[in-house]
Amino acid sequence: MASRRGRASDPREGPQAVSPSAGSKVAKGGDPWETNARWWQDAFTEGADPEYAEQILPLAAEHLAAAHEVLDVGAGEGQVGRLACASAPRTRVVGVEPAWAQLNVATARAGGPVYVRAGAAALPFGDERFDAVVACLVFEHIDSVDAAIAEVGRVLRPGGRFLFFMNHPLLQAPGSGWIDDQVLDPPEQYWRIGPYLVEDASLEEVDKGVFIPFIHRPLSRYVNAMIAAGLLVTRMEEPAPPPGFLARAAEYHDAATIPRLLFLRAEKVRDPSVS
Repeated sequence: MASRRGRASDPREGPQAVSPSAGSKVAKGGDPWETNARWWQDAFTEGADPEYAEQILPLAAEHLAAAHEVLDVGAGEGQVGRLACASAPRTRVVGVEPAWAQLNVATARAGGPVYVRAGAAALPFGDERFDAVVACLVFEHIDSVDAAIAEVGRVLRPGGRFLFFMNHPLLQAPGSGWIDDQVLDPPEQYWRIGPYLVEDASLEEVDKGVFIPFIHRPLSRYVNAMIAAGLLVTRMEEPAPPPGFLARAAEYHDAATIPRLLFLRAEKVRDPSVS
């Protein structure tokens, strides 16, 4: 269930968000994570999406360096896990993913990882099993976020790292977008911030007729859950949209200083059960 925004839309339309388990036309009674997995696979994997190719995957490779046992939470069709295996052939990678439509493709594309069907809030592994956990644009689609982050802390070894990628929770909050105010004299252009502190669950249209569930939370919700799980944030990055994305979305150039991605690296430093 790793997510990324959909089409390169006009920034005035507000944020978009998309997940490999989440690209789906919402049909009555259908599972939104299964229905359009193929749409996501075609548009966002194997080099098709510049934000993954130029930004997300290089960051993941950098921070997975020297990891030996890696868990990919919300693995989708497995591109992050394959990257980890290719970067270090002795690295063992396990991907967890709830959508069969993703797992079937992940298994077919092979590349080294093994896969387990499971959700993030109940990981089927023992304590302190991995030295790295990666979640690539997943947690903004998870209802039980506190339980899921607690599970990350549980399965990480002391000193292990959690690589956490998400749509920027402040600058891509619902209702945010580029404003070109021609009423003022002189006119002003600026990035409007939506209701950041309000937790909000909604369906986002990520492509024409394609909707996915998205849960907005302020950054403090995630950081405090990490603290409770014994995870210390050691690095934060807010990269500008990469050149390949801007080349596809010329209308976004005026907002090129507004990051779409937030990356946190956290390390397990203590047993959270010990006060």
